[in-house]
Amino acid sequence: MKRKHESRINWFEAEEVILPKLKPSTRTISIRLPESMIQGLKLLANKRDVPYQPLLKKNFSERISSELH
Repeated sequence: MKRKHESRINWFEAEEVILPKLKPSTRTISIRLPESMIQGLKLLANKRDVPYQPLLKKNFSERISSELH
């Protein structure tokens, strides 16, 4: 005979935990950009010594944030 699981923790009194290093989930997308835009992005990334995709993600994030707020 199986027993029902009983929680002895009062979840209404639980404190919220913030996990600052938890990465948000991501999804792969495909976008078409002019070749010149990609080359410009790669040049900027090279000057900053960062990969171009994280630079693109950062730029998207900043622009979206500024437009929403």
